[in-house]
Amino acid sequence: MDRKKVIIMGAAGRDFHNFNTFFRDNSEYEVIGFTATQIPNIEGRKYPKELAGELYPDGIPIFPENELTSLIKDKNVEFVVFSYSDVSHTYVMHKASEVLAAGAHYLLLGSKDTMLKSEKPIIAICAVRTGSGKSQTTRRVTDILAAHGKKVVVIRHPMPYGDLKEQIVQRFSKYEDLEKHKCTIEEREEYEPHIEKGIVVYAGVDYEKILREAENEADIILWDGGNNDIPFYKPDLHIVVLDPLRAGHELLYHPGETNLRMCDVAIINKIDSAKKADVEKVRKNIKDVNPDATIIEANSPVSVDKPDLIKDKKVLVIEDGPTLTHGGMSYGAGFVAAERAGVQAVVDPRPFAVRTIKETFNKYPQTGKILPAMGYGEEQIKDLEETINSSPVDAVIIATPIDLSKLIKINKPSVRVKYKLEEIGDITLSNVLNPFLR
Repeated sequence: MDRKKVIIMGAAGRDFHNFNTFFRDNSEYEVIGFTATQIPNIEGRKYPKELAGELYPDGIPIFPENELTSLIKDKNVEFVVFSYSDVSHTYVMHKASEVLAAGAHYLLLGSKDTMLKSEKPIIAICAVRTGSGKSQTTRRVTDILAAHGKKVVVIRHPMPYGDLKEQIVQRFSKYEDLEKHKCTIEEREEYEPHIEKGIVVYAGVDYEKILREAENEADIILWDGGNNDIPFYKPDLHIVVLDPLRAGHELLYHPGETNLRMCDVAIINKIDSAKKADVEKVRKNIKDVNPDATIIEANSPVSVDKPDLIKDKKVLVIEDGPTLTHGGMSYGAGFVAAERAGVQAVVDPRPFAVRTIKETFNKYPQTGKILPAMGYGEEQIKDLEETINSSPVDAVIIATPIDLSKLIKINKPSVRVKYKLEEIGDITLSNVLNPFLR
């Protein structure tokens, strides 16, 4: 029987997981390639034979997504599987229209065949949009569980932007592991805060193998979801974070709405920064599509380690990269901290941006005068450093989860902004975690 030809559209995350769980050993289908978008420099690689399995002795090529239509026609592709996240429903259907017009079927894989089951309890923490506060929620949950003597291991949503053969299973327990695995700034932002607390983090490409290794050293496994994707593991408790600063997005983005409809607990974060009407809009949307979900309200308080360095000063604000780029935000905690500290002005870095940072501003104009902490490789980290040091400011506000000054040399004073999850009201994370604590 002829195998049905497939292309998997992705961004070095969900696409590989969908292949591993549904297509790898499936003799009915032939995956002729992946396409790649969202993340710089991930196309042009191969999904290696070590990961692809016996049906693909030569591995699988990864093409730029802009070649999709021609690939469908040239390769006689029958099915295209959409496999990345944090995109609008409109965007998803525009891609569907492109695929259907080229003559192929358009598919989305569901949780039944892509969620792996664990022998250990799984708590999944996801979001409806990038930048909602998922990472601070994950840190809060690990703190609660660890305080009760539970051995927690975090498994992070994939970010395999290097040599895939070397990233099949990655374990991070100390800072040296970040160097060993040549982590990007985005990876460091997610792993380093856990390492600081003594929490082991796993990531990589093959999430079946990752899960089995993590089970050997965990009482409870925390799925630290990324990019508003749905969990790779079947959760025993599914927590989803919503952002009232983008009220309504919880019903407008894929697969964020899926997360909302599936979750056990919905956290409305950033209440201290949001308008009351927007908080109520988010609450109504939760109740409309998932009336059984437990709702927790939370603030996201912001603190600056050295506020005197920025008061009445001209500053450059650096925010978490993905929050500003495909997360679509025009500001984050750094800008909030700048306003509250009484800076003289937030200086626009765009006139001083170089090379890949300049390209980022052109691709994501909504970032405005906030600098996203882009660092997908050594070249981009150097571009970020040059952009920062060329900006005529008195001080730099670093609002990423890591201290950028450890990675790049900043030629002016800098301050760090930190933010955490702070539940308000009678319903808290400790309440919903009680079954796991017992």
